[in-house]
Amino acid sequence: MPPRDAAGGVIVNAEGKIVLVYQNGNSWSFPKGGIDPGETIEQAAWREIQEETGLGADLLEYKGELGSYVRYSIGRDGTGEDTTRPPSTRTFYLFTTAATEAMPQDDEVTEVRFVTIDEAMNLLTHPKDKEFLASVRERIEDAVK
Repeated sequence: MPPRDAAGGVIVNAEGKIVLVYQNGNSWSFPKGGIDPGETIEQAAWREIQEETGLGADLLEYKGELGSYVRYSIGRDGTGEDTTRPPSTRTFYLFTTAATEAMPQDDEVTEVRFVTIDEAMNLLTHPKDKEFLASVRERIEDAVK
C-alpha cells in the first residue's frame, strides 16, 4: 500500500491563536487530509481546511507554504505510531483569518479549537507535529504582526 500524502494548513487569527482539530476521537492535529487523484497539494489543503474547520476561502488569506515533513499516522488508540502503513509526507500552508470560531464539516473531526501556540504544543498528539510547529513558530507569529 503506497503512502497517501496529506496537505493542510496552519491557520492563525488576529489574536495569534491557531486552529487545531480533534480527529477520530483520539488525536489533536492541524487541519489536513489526503490528496485526491488529480488534485494539487495546494488544492487539497484548501479542501481539507474547509471540510475539517468550516472555514471557507472567503475567511482565509493565503500567506504561503510553511513546509513539509514525513511521519507515520497516529496509532489507533491515539498513542504511538501506526507502522503497519508507510509514512506519508505532510505539506502545510500558512493562512490568516479574522474568524475566532470554526465548525467541522467532516465526521472524522469532532472538535475545532483556536488555541495559543503554547496550548497547541501541549495538545498536539504526534511529536512530529509539535516539532514542525516549533520550527515554524516565528513565521506564524510574524503573520499577525
